[in-house]
Amino acid sequence: MKKILSLFLCCLMVLTLTGCGGSSGDDITTYTYSSELDIKNLDSSDADDGCSLKAIHAVIDGLTKTDKKGNIVNAVAKSEELSEDGLTHTYKLRKDFKWTNGDPVTAHDFVYAWQRIFRKKRSYYYMFVDGIASIEGAQELSDKIDAGEELTDDDLNSMGVKAIDDYTLEVKTTVRVSFFDELMVFPCFFPINEKFAEKQENKYGKSAKTILGNGAFTMTNWEAGSVVEFEKNESYYDQKHVKLNKLVMKLVQEPKVAAQVFEAGETVYAPINSDLVDKYKDDEAFKQVYDGFLFYISVNFQNSDLANLNVRKAISLAINRKDLCENVLKDGSQAASGFVPSGLSISPEGKDFRDEADTYTSYDKKAAQAALDEGLKELGKSEITLRLTYGTDESPMDVFATYLQNALSKLDGIKVEMVATTKQDRIYNKQKNGDYDLATTRWGPDYGDPTTYLTMGISTNGNNYGKWSNSEYDQLVCQVGVESNVTKRWQKMKDAEKILLDGYAYILVFEKGAATL
Repeated sequence: MKKILSLFLCCLMVLTLTGCGGSSGDDITTYTYSSELDIKNLDSSDADDGCSLKAIHAVIDGLTKTDKKGNIVNAVAKSEELSEDGLTHTYKLRKDFKWTNGDPVTAHDFVYAWQRIFRKKRSYYYMFVDGIASIEGAQELSDKIDAGEELTDDDLNSMGVKAIDDYTLEVKTTVRVSFFDELMVFPCFFPINEKFAEKQENKYGKSAKTILGNGAFTMTNWEAGSVVEFEKNESYYDQKHVKLNKLVMKLVQEPKVAAQVFEAGETVYAPINSDLVDKYKDDEAFKQVYDGFLFYISVNFQNSDLANLNVRKAISLAINRKDLCENVLKDGSQAASGFVPSGLSISPEGKDFRDEADTYTSYDKKAAQAALDEGLKELGKSEITLRLTYGTDESPMDVFATYLQNALSKLDGIKVEMVATTKQDRIYNKQKNGDYDLATTRWGPDYGDPTTYLTMGISTNGNNYGKWSNSEYDQLVCQVGVESNVTKRWQKMKDAEKILLDGYAYILVFEKGAATL
C-alpha cells in the first residue's frame, strides 16, 4: 500500500515541516501561498474540501500524521498495540499534548468526536463502516441513520471506540484493516474538545474564535474569501521542529492574480491554470506535480435519457482525453483509464492497481455516434438536450466543461446547455438535490486503498448523487469489506470496478496534474 504523494499531501507537509524552502531559502519564517478556493469550515466532522482540510491539518493533530516523506508516524498517539487477530487497536496517548486553552488531549476527545459524526448525521459516517474503517458497531449505526431512525446514547456507546482511561483509547474493528493507521490521518478521525464544541453549538469551526486546536499552528485571523492567518503554537508538543512562525493562505485567488502576486514576491507558492502554462513553462519557478484528484462526470440516473446505457457510452467515447490533457490543460494531467487512479495503492504482489486492472476509456467518435444512434432509437427520440453543470470557481472545471460541450456537440442528436455556478452550489444544492443532468466533478482519495473510490458507487453512499444502483455491485463491495484474504480482496475490487465502469456509472476523464509556481 502506498499513499498518493499529491499536491494536497505536499501542502500538508508545509504544516508540519521540519524545514521550509521559499524564495529566500530555508530561513524564511513566514510561508504565504495562494489558494483558488475558500475555506468551508474547520469542523472535522463536516469539512470535505481540500482548502478546509489543509487548514484543519494546520491546527489539529490526530492519532497519526504524515512525515515529510508521506510516511505515517505517531502524533497524539505515543504508541499503538495491535491484538494478534488484528481487530483491537490500543493507543497510548501522549500526556504532553494540549489544546490551546490548556486542556489535555484525552481519549475522551476522540470518542466524543467520532460519536458526534453519527449524532449529527454528518456525511463522514460512511468512513467508519464496513469496507473502510470497519469499526465495530458503526455499520449498525449507519443502517439506522439510513433508515431514518434516531440514535440513542446506548446506540452510540455500542460503537467500538472506548476511552479505557484518559490516555488509553481502544478501537475495535470487525476485520483486520491494513490501512487503519493511514485512515487516522484523515480529519474526520481527529479529536474534538467536547466542552468547547458544545459551547459553540452550530458556530463550531465557522471562525477563528470558534475553533480549538492542538496542532502546530493556531488560527489568528480568518476573513472569508480573502485570507486566513496562522501563528506557531508555542505549546505544541513538538514545537521545536516547527520552523515557521507564521502561515498565510490567500483565499479565492484567480490563477492570473496568484501569478501576479507571486511575481511581486508576496507569496512563495501559487497554482496557475492552463492559460498561463505557456507563459511560465520555461521559468525556473514553474513546477508540474501530480495532484491526486480524479476528474470525472457525475451522471444523474433519474434522467431517463441518461439512464440509457448507450447514451452514456456515447458520451464517454466522444471525449478525446489525451487531447484534453496534452493540448488544453497542459498541467501534467493524464487520461484516466479507470475509476481507481494510478499511484493510489499496490497489490499484494507489489503492482499498482491501475496496472493490473482493465482500461475502461477510449476515444472513438464514429463508435460514439453509433452508440448514440442506438440509444436514441431505444428512447424513441431524434435528439436529447442535457444540462452540464460546473463550478466557475474551481479551476479547471470551466475548461473541462467547455471541452466536454464541444466534444458532445460534434455528435448528431445531443444538445448541451451549460449551467455555470459555484462549487458549493454544484455539490450541496444541485447535485445533492438531483437538479442536474451531467456535472463535472472530482474526487481526491481519503486514504490509500481502492475502496476510497469504489464505495462511492454503493447505492446508499451519500456521495452517490446520481443514484446509480446495482445490487451485485453493492454485494461485492460489501464482500470486499469483510474479506480477510488479501489476494481475493484485491480481485474483488477489480471485479467491482468492472461492474461500475461497464455500466458507465461514472464517466471518468483525467487524473489531475497541477501547474504551479
